[in-house]
Amino acid sequence: MTGRRSIALLSVLGFGYAFLYLPIAILIVYSFNDSRLVTVWSHASLRWYAALLDNDQMLDAAWLSLRVAAVSATLSVALGTAAAFALQRLRPFFADRGYEALVMIPLIVPEVLIGLSLLLLFVVLGNAIGWPSERGALTITLAHASFGTAYATVVIRARLSQLDPSLDEAAAILGATPWRAFRRVTLPLLMPAIAAGWLLAFTLSLDDVVVASFVTGPGASTLPIVVFSSVRLGVSPQINSLGTLIVVFVSCLILAATLITRPGDRGKV
Repeated sequence: MTGRRSIALLSVLGFGYAFLYLPIAILIVYSFNDSRLVTVWSHASLRWYAALLDNDQMLDAAWLSLRVAAVSATLSVALGTAAAFALQRLRPFFADRGYEALVMIPLIVPEVLIGLSLLLLFVVLGNAIGWPSERGALTITLAHASFGTAYATVVIRARLSQLDPSLDEAAAILGATPWRAFRRVTLPLLMPAIAAGWLLAFTLSLDDVVVASFVTGPGASTLPIVVFSSVRLGVSPQINSLGTLIVVFVSCLILAATLITRPGDRGKV
């Protein structure tokens, strides 16, 4: 019975992984297809990678998405670190006033409501104080940082809850200022969580199409918006090439994050 149960569990696990990763593998294989039809294999070729490099609209959208994702992820991590400290180290004060619920609301509110509310906010601010004068890369960055902060806060707070507060007290006894104790003691211990929160916020920003479609304007289309618009008119083989490049890029980020956090793990062992 135990052997049969193990075989059944492995079968379910294999089916789950195949369901998740087999479509990605098919996309990568067909990105090297020379045919114009994405479902008909002709022969191997780099034709659509060359066509993608000549697609200025797609390249401009990709560059905009990378810039927005990097800046919004950095803002999300900075705000998320501050929020995590406030909720964890000043927990009674903030918990009694519902600040924790306010930080977590973007995790459960539908993206359509977030996008619509931010659109109304930007319109009201533009009419009242003249800023932002137009919707574009800045408004997309602020919108992505607004919900990315919640995800970064959850990740960083989980790590912060495992740290011993006596480490900061010991640093203070040895003469370290609060800022020096944070920079030399707490921050290095939080770096794996900060890196994970940054990657999560970066991925969410790079993938978002709903919120960005509300707060963007003419001439500021992110890559998901451009891809979504082009797919509605018919799937181009360039999309397969683009998807493959994104998979490679994300894999490199994951590998870099693993290499960054590995020294800390060795130190714990």
